[in-house]
Amino acid sequence: MNFLTDNPALYEAQFPDPERRAARFVDDQVRRFDGGRSLLDVGCGTGRDAGRLAVLGYDVTGIDVSEAMLAYARDRHSRVTFIRADMRDFALGRRFSVVTCLDSAMLYCHTNADLAAFLRRCREHLRPGGLLIAEMRGGAHFLTHPVPVPFTRTVTRAGVTYTSRTELWIDHGAQLLRRRRTWSWPGGGPLEQHSAWRLLFPQELTYFLAVAGFEVLDLFDQPGPRAEPHDGPPLSADRLHVVARLPKDPHHA
Repeated sequence: MNFLTDNPALYEAQFPDPERRAARFVDDQVRRFDGGRSLLDVGCGTGRDAGRLAVLGYDVTGIDVSEAMLAYARDRHSRVTFIRADMRDFALGRRFSVVTCLDSAMLYCHTNADLAAFLRRCREHLRPGGLLIAEMRGGAHFLTHPVPVPFTRTVTRAGVTYTSRTELWIDHGAQLLRRRRTWSWPGGGPLEQHSAWRLLFPQELTYFLAVAGFEVLDLFDQPGPRAEPHDGPPLSADRLHVVARLPKDPHHA
């Protein structure tokens, strides 16, 4: 895990979403493509998005591997069912109208085998005609643009100010965006932690989805809950969004 995963309240302070943009994004896409109201949020984290979607009338289940995140989520979002499960290997015994995977959670599938396993799990848990909605870092951007220089951020929680220094680099062979983040706070640290995200090009993502039996309905970089203003060519921004459907015909794909 990492420092923010183990401290969910600090995570929400570091990455606030007061306008509930992520949940609104999902609701917009479900309405746009006439999706249903039962929803599985994969990589639900603190439950903030799942909880908001429940308020909007969805029957929501959230899964995550972090016990700390799930405990925090259960304490704050009683309308949602939260289950500890790995995104590559979960079996919930039911199907949903919508599966969501937000904030680059899908990119923790570092290998082709991981990604294929995750998409199989999504397929197994979707009703025919159901939607998969994912939001992630855009590989076309990070694999073709200079990596951001190291940067420092501070966040204050419960009167304590935490400082993080983040360094990013591309592991081209593994096709990963790697991160080294070092935390310090009064009387604590330094604490160095590492993480990484798989980087996918749009056509590569489309291929994996097609092999898994999905039909891509739309692939776009903006608008989205975390998309920065972008004046470049389509699908070259730092965020990539996909909406795919599991065909109603079981013999399709």
